[in-house]
Amino acid sequence: MPAQPPRYAGRVSTAHPTRDRILDAFEALLIDDGEKAATLDAVAAIAGVSKGGLLYHFASKDALVEGQLARMTALGTTDVENIRTAPAGSVDYLIRTSVNAGTPLDRAIIAAACLAQGKHPAANEALAALRVQWLAVIEEAVGDPDIAEAVLLVSDGLYYNSALAGPVAGTSIDPSSPASAAQIDRLLAVLGRLLD
Repeated sequence: MPAQPPRYAGRVSTAHPTRDRILDAFEALLIDDGEKAATLDAVAAIAGVSKGGLLYHFASKDALVEGQLARMTALGTTDVENIRTAPAGSVDYLIRTSVNAGTPLDRAIIAAACLAQGKHPAANEALAALRVQWLAVIEEAVGDPDIAEAVLLVSDGLYYNSALAGPVAGTSIDPSSPASAAQIDRLLAVLGRLLD
């Protein structure tokens, strides 16, 4: 098995099944270097497989894109169910998880956003479909479509700030920081007034 370039060591686990390693490598390339760098050869090298091994799982780059979007959709479906069944409530869960913590769902969403900027309308469609699911579960919880949209827009803003805008002093929310947890608590209190 080819060795991964040092830059990606630890980002693509050799313990995962080959298909998952290939998708991990594709996502890492998309996120770090953009779609042009995410060639089949580069993905194979980072995944630690031969190009033939990659093509066995994904016959083309389009198939790789489809696999990445299917992964994001599956992770999103699990997230929607987590929102629906969260002990502290759907809005609380959504807002507390609307920061990039580097989870598999976070990486899949950011990679899909990179694809959406390119020539992949299916990425735009998959991201929009996920947002529709989030909106539906929040509307189910709050009972008002306008309030649900406002909550989701807050979630979108938090996520954009943490995942796409990058760290900006005084504006980023770090999910592990006590100060950020207090910020989220205050934000949830404001949203609670909206929900009353």
